[in-house]
Amino acid sequence: MGLIAALPDIDKDDKSVFVMHEKSEKLIPFHKHTKGQLSYVEGGIAYITIDNRTYVVPARHFFWIPQGMEHILEIGHTATVLRSLYFYAYDDISDPFYSRLGIYPASELLIQMIKYSEIWDEKHVTAKDENFEFLVALKKILPKTHQQPLPIILPATHNKQMMRIVSYLEWNIGEKLTLANVSSRFGLSERSLSRLFKADMDISFLQYLKTLRIIKAIELLLNTDKPINEIADDVGYSSISAFSDTFHEFTQSRPSDLRKSNKAVQNFTD
Repeated sequence: MGLIAALPDIDKDDKSVFVMHEKSEKLIPFHKHTKGQLSYVEGGIAYITIDNRTYVVPARHFFWIPQGMEHILEIGHTATVLRSLYFYAYDDISDPFYSRLGIYPASELLIQMIKYSEIWDEKHVTAKDENFEFLVALKKILPKTHQQPLPIILPATHNKQMMRIVSYLEWNIGEKLTLANVSSRFGLSERSLSRLFKADMDISFLQYLKTLRIIKAIELLLNTDKPINEIADDVGYSSISAFSDTFHEFTQSRPSDLRKSNKAVQNFTD
């Protein structure tokens, strides 16, 4: 059974944990559930869209989606396995962690705990089941061990002028893009372009550009075999050290670490 087919089943028991280890479906359209969703991205890359903002989840990271939050989920790599647990929400008030969307690097302990849950794949697990306490413990450690979400968020726009500007940035991501030359390209003053980004997408021009570059770099690292120095150049970095430092700022890992872990997962699943 795929995740789309399983969606109606997730909320059937509000006191259970529903386990789903997805290996096939690539686009789950807008949906929501009354349970909190913990999903671990094992290899590849996933995208979550909420309120016109796209959140990027690289390999060996997990995300938490609070109950009732409508979202689109897209799997962006053929090797991606999405391991998901949908948790009862009656105790979510115990910690602010459970009420906010977040993307986090997964600890080795959490990875092994999530993998172990595959014994319950496509099942509701309740207090009546043996080892239910294992899943209770898994949920409880999340706020203790994963406190700082990653800032890999790219806002969307419906403003036609901004759509042209954003498209230009995407197609020319490897060029030297500055507020001055981009504003000139579109017949705007630097101040006007800066205000446009803040007013329309609530982000600065430079932060949007930096985020876009890191997202493109993640995609290239996971979807191609290009050397890392070439990827840095492709996304507009002339210095490999500056690229690596910015990458770490966003993902808490180095480009080589992300590629290495993704390769290991691919080799294991092949």
